[in-house]
Amino acid sequence: MIRVRSKSGSEDRPYLHRHPCYSRAAHGRYGRIHLPVAERCNLGCSYCERRVGGMTYHAYRPAVASRLVRPEEAVEQVARHLHEDNLTVAGIAGPGEPLFNEETFETLRLVGARFPELILCLSTNGLLLPARARELHALGVKTLTVTLNAVDPAIGERIYSYADVEDEVLTGRDAAAALLERQLEGIRRAAGLGVTVKVNSILIPGVNDAGHLEQVARTARSLGAQVQNITPLIPLGRLRHLQPPTCAQLRRTRAQCEQIIPQFRVCQQCRADAVGVPGRREERSKAEGERQELRVPLLSEGSW
Repeated sequence: MIRVRSKSGSEDRPYLHRHPCYSRAAHGRYGRIHLPVAERCNLGCSYCERRVGGMTYHAYRPAVASRLVRPEEAVEQVARHLHEDNLTVAGIAGPGEPLFNEETFETLRLVGARFPELILCLSTNGLLLPARARELHALGVKTLTVTLNAVDPAIGERIYSYADVEDEVLTGRDAAAALLERQLEGIRRAAGLGVTVKVNSILIPGVNDAGHLEQVARTARSLGAQVQNITPLIPLGRLRHLQPPTCAQLRRTRAQCEQIIPQFRVCQQCRADAVGVPGRREERSKAEGERQELRVPLLSEGSW
């Protein structure tokens, strides 16, 4: 289990034993459900292609869902899968930006009230995190993932095309700088409230490699993040021309960053509507309500 540091010293967060996206021991044992209630997005990630609908080979990735659901429907989906899929975590990870959609907060309220035993989890790009960190904490969110790909706006502008900031659309380095400022402040605030923060970092060869993710790791750790999850680029969108990192590059980067902050190595880069125990060859598509064999390679520590 991840050991974290509090003002009073070292302490454990026992719930992490049951979170398959934070604990290697829990991965392959406990289930999670991603509730696709967040449609809209406020950030142009150059590697992202959001999609609602479709179950093709290339649709098993983040920012994809078979369909959107309403908060009330999301609660019923949790109830349907709770025991059959051994759920311990209910999370919101898209397909858009959760904090840019009020449906996210209504869903967290409803799920938390009906299923207080579940760990509430959320993933975010961090653009709105400073403004909403306290609200997430009040709703009972215990684990928060912030995608942090760069801590230098000169690098960030190669990853992000625009940012919608307070009803103004910024582009280029202005967008990257505004995003970074809010990401760092949001991580600091969330961690300060006692939320367990993980930073997701996508390794993009030729963009944020060459030691930059080590800088990301140092910055995140200094702000209170407890773990980093480095995943390989899936070449899509404006970055579809790039090659993903090799297995050796990914292993080397994780090993270097592990000297700074603990690493989570078995992320499956899941869909926004994933349900079940990650790491198993068979998962449930909650949108379709039926079992299916995932004919895609599952990324593991052994293969990367």
